[in-house]
Amino acid sequence: MPDGAPYGETHGLAFLGEIEADGKVVFTSEDARRAGEKLGLGKARVNWLVSRLALAGWLRRIRRGLYATTGRLPGSTPPHDFAIAVALATPSTLSHRTALHFHGFSDQVPRTITCTTTAKVVTPTMRSGEPTAGRSSVWVVDGLRVELVNVTPSRFFGIEDVWVDQRTRVPMTDRERTILDAFSSPARIGGMSEALAILEEHAASLDLPKLAGYAVRFGVAATVKRLGWALESFGAEEAVLAPLLAFPVKMAQPLDPRRARKGPVISRWRLQDNTREPVRR
Repeated sequence: MPDGAPYGETHGLAFLGEIEADGKVVFTSEDARRAGEKLGLGKARVNWLVSRLALAGWLRRIRRGLYATTGRLPGSTPPHDFAIAVALATPSTLSHRTALHFHGFSDQVPRTITCTTTAKVVTPTMRSGEPTAGRSSVWVVDGLRVELVNVTPSRFFGIEDVWVDQRTRVPMTDRERTILDAFSSPARIGGMSEALAILEEHAASLDLPKLAGYAVRFGVAATVKRLGWALESFGAEEAVLAPLLAFPVKMAQPLDPRRARKGPVISRWRLQDNTREPVRR
């Protein structure tokens, strides 16, 4: 059956209707099995139907064991790109540039969807091995480009479910966690100057004690100190700064992680002001 050919398999259309009725516009093989059971269909029959539906263009195969509807069933629409992105790894949440734009911190619409996950992900484009904590990998699905940033389970927090259209609710880092990520990995959002500009513009609308608490919980000295210095620069109260100042640090941390460790030390924050050094490529 050629891609997009007419499809009239009664059980297939009933199966697709059951999937969409359950709100599973992006679904796993296990979801498919459960939907088939409701229709009295065995596993082998369900697998055959999924294969035929995908061949006919009624389903998309995202990766092994993961599928998405295409909106061809009357009254349905294709799934939101965000729903596909967060389904690539479990658990995962939209983050970084994607969250910055969603929360109104940036006007730039990112061309790549960024997700943070605790899962060890091996994408089809990776040559070998698995990403380590703090690293990212890119998964391309039918032109949809998704960057997956790996973190440890202890750093997977500050997440809320948000509506991105009338029927799609997805996990997203909240406003304070999104700002924390900007200071943790400024290179991912355009650099330290961009992180500082965003914080300066939006500090008044943020829950600063919550943001400070997130930084301490995240537990990375460089992130804690550069965020604390920035908050103090923009007039944060001493009560907000206190836990950040008290966070232990063994040696001066670079203000900008993309630049060489050179320059004067800001003693109060144990930060090395390396902002005059060239950015390392």
